[in-house]
Amino acid sequence: MKRITVFCGSSRGASDIYIEGAKAFGKELVKRNIALVYGGASVGVMGAVADSVLEEGGEVIGVMPSFLEKREISHKRLSEMIIVDSMHERKAKMAELADGFIALPGGPGTLEEFFEIFTWAQLGLHQKPCGLLNINHYYDPLAALFNHMTGEQFLHEKYRSMALVDTEPGGLLDQLNNYEPPSVKTYVTKNTI
Repeated sequence: MKRITVFCGSSRGASDIYIEGAKAFGKELVKRNIALVYGGASVGVMGAVADSVLEEGGEVIGVMPSFLEKREISHKRLSEMIIVDSMHERKAKMAELADGFIALPGGPGTLEEFFEIFTWAQLGLHQKPCGLLNINHYYDPLAALFNHMTGEQFLHEKYRSMALVDTEPGGLLDQLNNYEPPSVKTYVTKNTI
């Protein structure tokens, strides 16, 4: 894996553990010679993971819509900053650049980005792994929801296993490296003629 796209919050969260977890993740990326692709902000968990990669001598590519760059939250020291016109273009560019995807703690925007890319994988639009770095057990409720979806037959078990989860950066990156995508989703049923 050469590049990982990371979705995460532009806020710091309620505890410093989220910032520390983001920094540890950034260090692990550099240790494995993996470049960071992310939303390009200098604040919150986003800024912490980017700063960590840069401080360790790694590569960081930011992708930011022009309207956010104009609000002066863009990171000024990145290896590369790509400015796009819209949030849709941002997500498409981040997906294009990535060999895999990881969500660190964040809010609705983080979840929206993760779920879109997870859905694309389920539909066979890409074969790249998707993971959740479960810092401070932040994603325990989401993992439980995935299990509930599976139990209620709204998420097939083979797609449930696509959502890789780990509390440790190294463990999650190992899972991404060993990922084998399931077959493409179909809607053929027993009653189809």
